Amino acid sequence: MVAEFESDLIKMRTLEGMKVAGAKGRLRCKQPKLSARQEAHLVALHAVGGHTISDLEELFSIARSTVYRALARGRARAAV
Repeated sequence: MVAEFESDLIKMRTLEGMKVAGAKGRLRCKQPKLSARQEAHLVALHAVGGHTISDLEELFSIARSTVYRALARGRARAAV
């Protein structure tokens, strides 16, 4: 019972610390591989139809899964 209580205290303190660090701008998450401009360019190149997924991988130096996620985000923006 005491161990569970200590564990809960640690979790609460960690979350509080992360909130404070985020408010101060010190908490950094994983940075995106592509900027919004690069992602828009990738989607446009794919929409034209002149580039395959493999071409886009090499052109932007990113993984195949990143290309597919960028295209999915581009389709979602176009649908809205």
